[in-house]
Amino acid sequence: MTTVTPRSHTLPEASAETYASWFACLAEPTRVRLLHAVATAPMGLTVGALTALLGISQSTCSHHVRKLADTGFVLLHKEGTATRVSVNYACCAGLPHAADAVMGLLDQRPCCPDDVATDVSVRALREHDWTAVRRIYSEGIATGIATFDTSVPTRAALDGAWLPDHRWVAEIDGEVVGWTAASPVSSQAHAAGVADTAVYVADGQRGRGVGSALLRRLVTAADDAGLWTLQASIFTGNRAAIALHHAAGYRTVGVRERIAQRDGIWHDTIFAERRAAA
Repeated sequence: MTTVTPRSHTLPEASAETYASWFACLAEPTRVRLLHAVATAPMGLTVGALTALLGISQSTCSHHVRKLADTGFVLLHKEGTATRVSVNYACCAGLPHAADAVMGLLDQRPCCPDDVATDVSVRALREHDWTAVRRIYSEGIATGIATFDTSVPTRAALDGAWLPDHRWVAEIDGEVVGWTAASPVSSQAHAAGVADTAVYVADGQRGRGVGSALLRRLVTAADDAGLWTLQASIFTGNRAAIALHHAAGYRTVGVRERIAQRDGIWHDTIFAERRAAA
């Protein structure tokens, strides 16, 4: 087994100062309420309207609005004797990026662990593997947290959806115990290097390193082929799959709330992506 020593990173001083000023500005609850009120008002709000809405004095409101404006969260526009406050979308869009940068989520990540299971072999999918692939797909459906599908797609549907050079199966002692594949997200030329990915491990074979071995082959082959972004949607309750993807260099971009129903129940998914180093 290879021991991987985590790399140490230092956030640039200028970035740290900028982010600290943003977080410090929002460390006051009244400013958070003000920013929320302005951000949810399509045309913005006047200071007078904000004062009435939040139930604070006009001097207090003006003080906090000025702090938000100085940091860049809001923009101020004079309308006669009134001041209209609107959200600065450019600054607010940068706030999640700042949090990701501070937490190290934007750092280049390693491909995946080197200590993959030695008894798992991964190879390209062949014609005679389809029966096993569809059976394993069915076993994934049965877990209730692998896919929104309630029936296994046909072989023709899968064959047509998956990129020909990015479909792999894992074997243990000659038995197919898992598969992974990538599908194009669009037929448009600008998205030629972006693909959705999926990985399924057979019932009774989970926890043996099959998923790690599969994803390792998938992402290294994708890098070699010039795919620059791999993405995956994962049920928030599928903690094992989330950890598996993070270990393979994916990062969580966001959570999509109530994205779809499965058996009449709404589910959230996380949206994860992996960017090629180049």
